Amino acid sequence: MKATGIVRRIDDLGRVVIPKEIRRTMRIREGDPLEIYTDKDGGVIFKKYSLMGGLGDFAGQMCEALNKTTGRTAVITDRDTCLAAAGSGRRELNDKHISAALEQILDERGMYQHSEGQEALPVCEDNSRFCIACAAPVLSEGDVLGCVLFAGSEELSSGELECKLLQTISGFLGRHMES
Repeated sequence: MKATGIVRRIDDLGRVVIPKEIRRTMRIREGDPLEIYTDKDGGVIFKKYSLMGGLGDFAGQMCEALNKTTGRTAVITDRDTCLAAAGSGRRELNDKHISAALEQILDERGMYQHSEGQEALPVCEDNSRFCIACAAPVLSEGDVLGCVLFAGSEELSSGELECKLLQTISGFLGRHMES
């Protein structure tokens, strides 16, 4: 654990304010769920909680199936990181933070499809080699949990069938998270 040097008091309702700098650095937004841990030394640790994080192996299998079916690089993300990827660039994409452009797509809650002449949007914040060809957000009980997308380094065009496939998978994952 790393000390920040910031001290906050707990109010009479048991609340503590997480400083803006830490929320920005850790990408904690209003309404984000936090998991609370304690250690044997009396420390309290807050960790961002991801509903999609528990899908690790399942998401990997889903990406593998999408990759084998389409030949495209398939990625499943939560609101912060790439949880699973299959195809070329798998190692470059797994466990990387998503880009601000992909966060914007998630916030808009709609399908995204790259069109000819449009600026390519990177999948990850530190890797502009792989860009988004098509993306479908995973919605569960009105909340955006992540997305399913096809990525590419050169060919970004995608057909209607590929987009419908992503919509189907994202819908399935959303329903799966509700149960």
